[in-house]
Amino acid sequence: MTGPLTVVGAVARLLNTSVGTEETLAQVMETLRRGLQAKSVTLWLRKPGTVEFGAITAPPGAGSSFVVRRLDALPPAEDSLRVPVEHMGGQYGVLEALLDPLPAQVETVMVVADLLAPFLASLELSEDLAGEVATQSREIEEHRRFTSFVIDSLPVGLYVVDRSYRIQTWNRKRETGTQGIRRDDAVGRPVFEVLTRQPAEELKEEFDRVFRTGEIQQFEQEVTLGGERRWFRLSRIPMRLDGDEISHVITIGEDVTGWHGVQKQIMQTEKLAAIGQLAAGIMHEINNPLATISACVAAIQGARGSPPDEYLDIIDREVARCSRITDSLLDFSRPKATTKKGPVGLNELVEESLSLLRHHRRFKRLEVVRDLDAASPRIIGDGEQLLQVLMALMLNAVDAMEQSGQLTVRTARGRTPEEGAVVEVTDTGVGIPQAEQGKIFEPFYTTKSPGRGTGLGLSICYGIVTSHGGRIEVNSVPGRGSTFRVLLPAAQ
Repeated sequence: MTGPLTVVGAVARLLNTSVGTEETLAQVMETLRRGLQAKSVTLWLRKPGTVEFGAITAPPGAGSSFVVRRLDALPPAEDSLRVPVEHMGGQYGVLEALLDPLPAQVETVMVVADLLAPFLASLELSEDLAGEVATQSREIEEHRRFTSFVIDSLPVGLYVVDRSYRIQTWNRKRETGTQGIRRDDAVGRPVFEVLTRQPAEELKEEFDRVFRTGEIQQFEQEVTLGGERRWFRLSRIPMRLDGDEISHVITIGEDVTGWHGVQKQIMQTEKLAAIGQLAAGIMHEINNPLATISACVAAIQGARGSPPDEYLDIIDREVARCSRITDSLLDFSRPKATTKKGPVGLNELVEESLSLLRHHRRFKRLEVVRDLDAASPRIIGDGEQLLQVLMALMLNAVDAMEQSGQLTVRTARGRTPEEGAVVEVTDTGVGIPQAEQGKIFEPFYTTKSPGRGTGLGLSICYGIVTSHGGRIEVNSVPGRGSTFRVLLPAAQ
């Protein structure tokens, strides 16, 4: 029999340099059996929830081999020494030795049991942690698959780029969309290599604007596919993966061709409604030159000989005046076959809007103030749509001032490239209650009395301004008036 200290030391070294769980425990059992010259040494491992006991046994002549047995209950002892393996109130098993229970041997078995207890406790903790990690990994994978399925089920095209402009996500709609690029051919590549319809510098500036400002950018793109013109609404959304810094940009593309056709019809209806508001003023405006023409005709009829040239000049001038009035209104009212964006000056649009507005029957009772900045930059836009925005804002301002008041139109240079050009329409009318200011851009919402508005004008203004990459703001004080501010990106 080897000395107790030698046996305990050998067991301690094995536990400190363990390689595999079962192999280590088998070597401990064999070391203890040889050192005590026991017939067999068994470690009964307690496994609550699965089996009650599992055994690793070192019988005589087994060497480093071991036998694993699983039992529902510990078998009865047969002249053997059994010592519980306990650690911090928890029982992890029973160490059994079939030997003559001399006092020194009993003490050695108890010491080895004390050495095994924290080792087995750590093994159980490792198994629990491994199980928990495996469970969490499965849950994460299931959540990832579910999220991926949701993204692929969206009826819109979606992709995500990181700060290196590399595509990280590319959903199913993008695979089956207009360009039909497979996910494997898109993910991991620079977005400029995949999306080639738009110039790389222009596309990069759109992403940089989101990274820089942290604001959602929305705009529309017109694409010709197979000879058919289609419209897509693009939304670029900032994403913060960790912390406050924007790490990715999500791009969502939606085919709005059908909606765009309906929107054009609604815009045309609003134009005609504006023409209706101007009709009374038009009649008055045209009646003046018609009265002058009538007087000239009467004078010519009463004159003897050839009519004086001055009468003919007056008639010609007044007819041209009538033509200008009707032409300007007809041009404004006609639906456009297509919309083209190009350089537009806000000052020119303001003057054109005021020229049309002066036909309004209440316009002559208002004081009009122009504050136009000659240095206001030009923008890239659709002049006809932006003219409709200004007309809608000015007509709302006129309606807000029942009898008299002041209409101020101001243009200015913005503070940033995204707010490069600013136009403001201010009135001294009744104002808008604070509770209603968040609803005025909703379709069919109006503060006007029945029969005086459709509730679509400001909604259309919001859509037009947004499609130009700008935004529209309102500041109103009840009883003191309102200011509508349109901010648009300057032309590069």
